[in-house]
Amino acid sequence: MLVESTAGGTVVRGAATRLRDTLPGLGAALVVAGVATAAGAEVPVVGGPVFGIVLGVLVASVLAPGDRWRPGLAVASRPVLQTSIVVLGATLSLGRVVSVGVSSLPVMLGTLAVALGGAWLLGRWLRVEGTTTLLIGVGTAICGASAIAATQSVVRARDSTVAYAVGTIFVFNVVAVLAFPPLGHLLGLDPHAFGLWAGTAINDTSSVVAAGYAYGGDAGPYSIVVKLTRSLMIIPVVLVLVSWTARHDGARERVSWFRLVPPFLVGFVLASVLTTVGVVPQAWHPALTALGTFLITTALAGIGLSMRVADLRRTGGRPLLLGASLWVLVGASSLAIQALTGTV
Repeated sequence: MLVESTAGGTVVRGAATRLRDTLPGLGAALVVAGVATAAGAEVPVVGGPVFGIVLGVLVASVLAPGDRWRPGLAVASRPVLQTSIVVLGATLSLGRVVSVGVSSLPVMLGTLAVALGGAWLLGRWLRVEGTTTLLIGVGTAICGASAIAATQSVVRARDSTVAYAVGTIFVFNVVAVLAFPPLGHLLGLDPHAFGLWAGTAINDTSSVVAAGYAYGGDAGPYSIVVKLTRSLMIIPVVLVLVSWTARHDGARERVSWFRLVPPFLVGFVLASVLTTVGVVPQAWHPALTALGTFLITTALAGIGLSMRVADLRRTGGRPLLLGASLWVLVGASSLAIQALTGTV
């Protein structure tokens, strides 16, 4: 009994310590998200998520949050975001998820080819180191930092190279959140066309969701489904890399399927199944959408609060130019393929 009591006390104290470490950063993200949500209600064309990342960056530049904030900001920027996607999955029927995913495949595969082919050509022309080029190409083509992490586990890139690639991708995530909604309105895109554009042309899930919900209409849910379908493309890409690495190194690389398929994607599908079979009633959808959007805003606020100008400076010129070129190529090719296939 004494051992059990001691073990139980250790667990409780450990949980209390984690909670205490998380509170400062997560609390700051929630406060910023609350202000951003109010601002988004006043200026709906911008929306709460966009205000979240902008206000987060502004607060970080003034207060310069220290290490004490980092655990809570990490929770805000990843688990909270992933939870928001599961919550929003409960507002979509499984039939619609499948329909949107299948209909987006031509644009998705086209932009994937443009991103990977463009990375190979432009990376050589700009003389960017090969592994950095690969990580930026995969991050742009599929799902930002998640794709970079999955690829790094196969090619065994240095931590500094991974940080370099993630920093480059992050710059254009922020630019996309701010630039895509006004560009979409300028081009006269309807919500579905914008959701398909955002879902195939913006790198990271958080930025796709922020841009989609800032655009309004049905663009937010549509962009989520497209983006999550696009995230599955990491599986064939990593398998090709595994095969190439095995031949190159003369060894067989083991692949963890649990690392390739994000748990939140499984949660999204399960939530959609519950909606499809009627466990989640239609009357709950407005409240779930509001909750999901607030969680997204919290995640974007956490990302903004984590941002450091010095980290962006260290990204360097050539990888940044490579990331910019791929970003423009993928965005333009997404719109072009939509036009060719009659989507817009």
